[in-house]
Formats: sequence, C-alpha cells, structure tokens
Amino acid sequence: MSRRPKKDRRNWAPCILAFHRPLQSNKAKYAIRLFDMIHSLDSIPLAEELNRRAEQADRMINVMVEVNLSKEATKFGTDEAAVLNLAKRIHHFNHLSLEGLMTMPPYFDSPEMSRPYYTALRELMERMVKEGIPMKELSMGMSNDFEIAIEEGATYVRVGTAIFGARK
Repeated sequence: MSRRPKKDRRNWAPCILAFHRPLQSNKAKYAIRLFDMIHSLDSIPLAEELNRRAEQADRMINVMVEVNLSKEATKFGTDEAAVLNLAKRIHHFNHLSLEGLMTMPPYFDSPEMSRPYYTALRELMERMVKEGIPMKELSMGMSNDFEIAIEEGATYVRVGTAIFGARK
C-alpha cells in the first residue's frame, strides 16, 4: 500500500480483490476503496477503523482474522488466545463481514511440516463456529505447501510463485 489510489477501484473491470499483507489503521481508508476482502485483520483498533471507513464509503468489507499460530516475531497476526474476542467484536460491526481465519506458518523445506499449523487453524475455526461465530473460509498455504493446506481445509491459497516464478 505504498501508493495512494487515484481512482475508486469500483470503476475497474469486475473482479474480487483481496489484501493479504499487514495493514496499518492509517491505511484503512485506502484499503476499503481498493479491496473487497482483507485477509490480515489482527486487532480491534484496526477492525474499528475499517468498519468506520467502510461505513463512510457505504461498503461491506469481507475480512479474515490473521492468527499467528507460529508465535514468530517476524509474523503478523493476533495470538490464538485473543481470536475469539476479536471475532465476537467483528461480528457486531455493520460494515465488516467475518468470513474466516488466515495463518502463515514458518517456512519449511518439507511441506508436511506445515500440516500442524493448518490443522490447528481448522480446529480453531471449528471451535469458533461452535461458539456461535459463523465463518467458513480458511486462508492458508503458499506455493510450497498448498496441497497440504487444501487437505486441511484451505479455501484460499497463495500460489504466486507457482504461477509467476520466484522473485528476482
């Protein structure tokens, strides 16, 4: 989000645009104009700001809560203990629709090593649904391990490297 949009993205060809990177509250006003879904919601203040900006723009924004299951300092996301409270707050906002959860495990040479993180996210979502928080999407898996993620229930995967090749 380094460049500010010059036009409202709703004038573009029909498509669904999703944002996967960390999002700062001060960029929320740009994000709600550009994106239909945000996969990286990780705090109540960010949810409040997104809801406020979406209300001003008369839009509904689909969101996923990013969960830092690996507890890596280099990863973003809320911790597992705070997810239910954050989800309950989001559920009451009028301009945010909680669609599911997202995670990014550590990188492993062996894709199978990612499985425990994907299993944990699926089980977390299942517990939240039982607690009365409706959601159905899991955003997890990248080019190196998307097959494992799909086996564990992923509905969104990020496969840019598999399609476009490694960055240079």
